[in-house]
Amino acid sequence: MDWNYYDTFITIAADCPAVTGTVPPDKKDGKTKAGIEFQLVYEHPYEYTQEDLLYEVHVRHKGIPQEELAAKGTQIRDEFFQKPMACLRASMLPKKFGWGIHFNKEGKMALVPMESDLYQQFIESGKGDVKLLPAMRNSRGK
Repeated sequence: MDWNYYDTFITIAADCPAVTGTVPPDKKDGKTKAGIEFQLVYEHPYEYTQEDLLYEVHVRHKGIPQEELAAKGTQIRDEFFQKPMACLRASMLPKKFGWGIHFNKEGKMALVPMESDLYQQFIESGKGDVKLLPAMRNSRGK
C-alpha cells in the first residue's frame, strides 16, 4: 500500500490558531512528534515522503537504538505500517503551527509557511496540477 501524496498541497486547518508558520516548542524531556516532523522536513526539504517521515518520526520519538534498526529495521518498518495511523493532514504542523505541506510529483515534501507568497500561490492558483487538501480541523465545528 502506498501512503504517500503526490502533487498535493495540504493547507492549514480552517481553525488553525497560528498567524505565521511557527516552530513547535519542545517538551521538558525532548521533542514532540510535531517538533521532530518540523526538524526533519524543514532541514531536509523534498527528501522525505510521507511514509519515510512517519517512520523516521516513530523511530526517533520511541528512541529505537541504531543497533536494533540495523538488526531488525525491515521488520520494525513492516510492523509499523501494519497499524492504522493518521496521515499528515492530522499533523500539528498544519493544524496548529501554520505550516502548509507541499508534496512534489515524486511524493517528497517541504514545509510552506502560511504567511509566504508561495503559500498564497498554492491557494490561489492550485499551483498548476497540485491538488489542494485541507488539514483536519482541531475541533468539530458546529
